Amino acid sequence: MSSEIAPAASSAADIAKIPPSLRTLFFAFAKMSLSGFGGVLVFARRAIVDEHRWMTAEEFNETFALCHFLPGPNIVNLAMVFGARLRGIAGGLAAFAGLLVPPMLLITMLGAIYGRFGQADALRQGLAGVSCVAVGLLASVVFRMLTPLAKKRDLVGLVVMAAVFVAIGLARLPLQEVLLVAVPLSLAITYARTRWAR
Repeated sequence: MSSEIAPAASSAADIAKIPPSLRTLFFAFAKMSLSGFGGVLVFARRAIVDEHRWMTAEEFNETFALCHFLPGPNIVNLAMVFGARLRGIAGGLAAFAGLLVPPMLLITMLGAIYGRFGQADALRQGLAGVSCVAVGLLASVVFRMLTPLAKKRDLVGLVVMAAVFVAIGLARLPLQEVLLVAVPLSLAITYARTRWAR
């Protein structure tokens, strides 16, 4: 079975030892970005963790969590941090260029087409269908990213995550206020657990 259909969970033992070339980074992120209608995260995780085995699932989750605290779009931050981690500044720039340049050219072309034919009913219905697929893809990647927490039986991590989801997604509390409470709480819990584990 191919890794695209049933990707095996990556472990620290089977992570690729040789960092990818700048060209490989560029084309890997270009493929992710051109596949990612509605969001690149799904394809980024699949390529980095399952297909190329450049990171474990845990490393990917930790890197993506870090990217939430950097200014700018999370997936762009991920490309820069990930590329720089493997190949330095040049690697970060290669991943960044692969992520942004091909879709920028494609969107410019599609924008011109949409400007001319955007009122067509068939096009509007097609875009509505694409939005449904994007929601399904996002739900699938959230489930995949939860797997390492579930395997570790990290009940505290799952509870904090669920509380943040309820506060932001359902109660519609401001993101900044929720993070001001959740981040110190999460850090304190992690620190306490590492102290007790000694």
